[in-house]
Amino acid sequence: MDFKLEAKIKPKGDQPKAIDGLFCGLKKGFNRQTLLGVTGSGKTFTIANVIEKFKKPTLVISHNKTLAAQLCNEFREVFKKNAVEYFVSYYDYYQPESYLPSTDTYIEKEAQINDEIDRLRHASTQALLTRKDVIIVSSVSAIYGLGSPKQYEKIIFRFRQGENIKHRELAKKLVEIHFERTSSDLRRGTFRLRGQVLEVMPVNEKSIYRFIISDKIEKIELLDFITKRHIRDLEQVNIFPATHYIINEMEKYSALSSIRKELNQRLKYFEKQGKILEYERLKRKVNYDLEMIENIGYCRGIENYSAHFDKRKKGEPPFTLLDYFKEVEKDFLVVIDESHVTLPQLKAMYNGDRARKKALIEHGFRLPSAYDNRPLRYTEFNDLIKNVIYVSATPSKEEIALSQNVVEQIVRPTGLVDPKIEIRPIVSTAKNLSQVDDLIKEVEKQVEKGEKTLVTTLTKRMAEDLTAFLEEKKLKVKYLHSDVKTLDRVQIITDLRKGLIDVIVGVNLIREGLDIPEVSLVLILDADKEGFLRNETSLIQTIGRAARNENGRVILYAEETTLSIQSAVSETKRRRELQLKYNKENNITPKTIKKAITNILDQFGLKKETLKLDLLGDNRNSKEIIREKKKQMQEAAEKLEFELATILRDELKELEKEFKKNAK
Repeated sequence: MDFKLEAKIKPKGDQPKAIDGLFCGLKKGFNRQTLLGVTGSGKTFTIANVIEKFKKPTLVISHNKTLAAQLCNEFREVFKKNAVEYFVSYYDYYQPESYLPSTDTYIEKEAQINDEIDRLRHASTQALLTRKDVIIVSSVSAIYGLGSPKQYEKIIFRFRQGENIKHRELAKKLVEIHFERTSSDLRRGTFRLRGQVLEVMPVNEKSIYRFIISDKIEKIELLDFITKRHIRDLEQVNIFPATHYIINEMEKYSALSSIRKELNQRLKYFEKQGKILEYERLKRKVNYDLEMIENIGYCRGIENYSAHFDKRKKGEPPFTLLDYFKEVEKDFLVVIDESHVTLPQLKAMYNGDRARKKALIEHGFRLPSAYDNRPLRYTEFNDLIKNVIYVSATPSKEEIALSQNVVEQIVRPTGLVDPKIEIRPIVSTAKNLSQVDDLIKEVEKQVEKGEKTLVTTLTKRMAEDLTAFLEEKKLKVKYLHSDVKTLDRVQIITDLRKGLIDVIVGVNLIREGLDIPEVSLVLILDADKEGFLRNETSLIQTIGRAARNENGRVILYAEETTLSIQSAVSETKRRRELQLKYNKENNITPKTIKKAITNILDQFGLKKETLKLDLLGDNRNSKEIIREKKKQMQEAAEKLEFELATILRDELKELEKEFKKNAK
């Protein structure tokens, strides 16, 4: 299928020029381009239009799971009939295996896998192997080892109605691709056999396949996995492996032989070095893993042996999501969102992983081949991608230097312009005011006008202390930083938009992603303290927080005008002049964006403070209530609203616990 954009709006402002510029660049064979798009200019919509025109599978890489989810939802809204998938790390919690020689401390790998995200990862790879109209929005997980796409595709089982097969044969085939048999409720990657009826729940779908079998497949039914309601009959189903790391029996024994050979070489090395402890440790560890793989086809940390299973030579890159794209289309499109942050992340992954593995290998916890279970080097990543578009409001010098075409998207479809900027001293001798005194006066003016303010400080402690001081002045204020829990963060932003508070004090307003239309003033304290939070890029991004309001203003408090301040102010002024000129020529009057005030907690009648359940007042059957909560949780997860899904999951656990207690 071709990509089909379904949107009620048409490209406006600089969008048409940017779309044409990028698409022409792709047609000319430009393999590196940059979209310099200001905050609020609709960069995602521009990229969507380019994807529709280019007609190639597309990988969008974001530096952040939450932003990736937002992007995925935005693409799903406009590509309703195409496959838009989400691919990020499936860990809710992850403590990698490591060893600290200084204290002789071995830390075993500990991970809590998010089942829904694991399902979405499988949905991503399966979409790539079955169709071409695919957009996958990924984090830097795209460059981590994933298992061979050729092996994965080779072991897909296709079953048709009328096919001659016995139910035990079908069950055996499922076990071969790592499905588990169960006699209780089905979950992803399991099957249940009852007489002549076999039910299986695939890893990529929220549904159940029911096979009715005599000596052949008499019928295949698709069932709802919660209600078990019959949806429709099927003529054929494709069942993919339950794991990305898959290998057939013949190749398995070849890999085991290769691992034993490496083990013997490494043991000889330790023996020669007189490292008896390391010798015994490695011998016991690897032999146990080999026994597990031989008998049940799997062991903890099996990915550390992936080079043997993939038959890769020492130092060769692992298979990743990029290889799955290559199976479909060699010239696929890669979009690197917020490239000024994402590229440094991509570069850092390899060295960090290798440093951790070094201690494990040197002290006998892993074989040297574990080095090859790794993320791609940055050079390897670049070698695998051809058509690349860097997207950022503040691209770094690297993206600009690499690009054969830089397209600017300065004019917003809304007509909104970049905010006015004023630089004020941290201490005003003339008025005998500090930056905090001046800040209070500005916030009080904002309150009188009914407009909202964001304040950015350098540290968490400063944010908390300033918030306490402003509260003493009877101002309605809350602070936001990385220690604030997700649910509290959601509530604080909603309260600001509803008018329950007037000011949010934050440390890194870029990371917080605070694009709030009601904010017309941003105050940057200690703007001349050069560093990560006060460099040119960060200042421009922070200034952009006030660009969604027609009255947008920014005040920078500084004793000196640093090069970063000078560059940020100069660039903002340049953009503002272009925007004002366009508005004048096209008779456009900017209007603040009107954005519905919603709270994911309110949507399902949940409260932030507690998940206590008023069960006594609910006359419904307990199973009905639990079924409804499960459905709500699945709906939230499907929309990639994982914060809400987590809340509902916790509420569901409380419900089940309460019902069990009442049953006793």
